[in-house]
Amino acid sequence: MHTTYVVVTVLAAVAALAAALIDVVRADWVRENMRHYGIAPWTLTPLALIKAVGGLALLAGLAYRPLAVAAAAGLVLYFVAAEFTVARSGRYSDLGYPLPYLLLAAASLGLAAA
Repeated sequence: MHTTYVVVTVLAAVAALAAALIDVVRADWVRENMRHYGIAPWTLTPLALIKAVGGLALLAGLAYRPLAVAAAAGLVLYFVAAEFTVARSGRYSDLGYPLPYLLLAAASLGLAAA
């Protein structure tokens, strides 16, 4: 179980950090999607910061389990909110985009809490 927890948590952290990096570079497709979802472009930086802190906290949580639980829970909430935002915009074909991040964060949360 420990190996599974470490692998899943590292994958979740890398995914969150990669998503944050995409927001930081402000890729055109990200800005276009944000516009379709009704999200102001200036929010990319704070959203990237949330994901980056969550990813780094997951990695630090490998040494201190309560931090991993808190970080994973925060990322789960973040990506659930992302799913709701996409659904609210009516772009149902985009619902799958935040899903891998949500599933990795949820798996990390479940394993960290166990």
